[in-house]
Amino acid sequence: MLTGGMRARRLGLFVGLLLFLGACAHHHHRDEADAGNDEVNAFPKTYKSDILAAMHVYLNDPTGVRDGALTEPELKPVNDIKHYVVCLRFNAKKNAKEYAGAKEIAAVFIAGRFDRFVDPPKTVSELCAGAVYAPFPELSKLTR
Repeated sequence: MLTGGMRARRLGLFVGLLLFLGACAHHHHRDEADAGNDEVNAFPKTYKSDILAAMHVYLNDPTGVRDGALTEPELKPVNDIKHYVVCLRFNAKKNAKEYAGAKEIAAVFIAGRFDRFVDPPKTVSELCAGAVYAPFPELSKLTR
């Protein structure tokens, strides 16, 4: 015969197990849905303004950026799931008097909105291989 404490403990374990299994099932289902969902791959209509806003956070000093250039959004595999990617190239300040040198990063968009920058060199070189850059003078006009 089970006491009240044992029943509560078993009920708690059962509920915990259900929550755990539900979370696993939900996560797996979401990944499959994202891989083929057209909304996830919506074209980022405001990609330039989204990138400019994100650069304020990404750069220590967003002023005086030189040689800004970017590509048109293109569907590319990011962690085996296709997303729109925009490649960026720029030369930002290292400190008040020096520039860090040319840098290349990739902006990833999900559901038509900026999600994150990818900047490990190996990943960026794969994502941006053969990229055709166009000038992005708006990048040099950023303020603090």
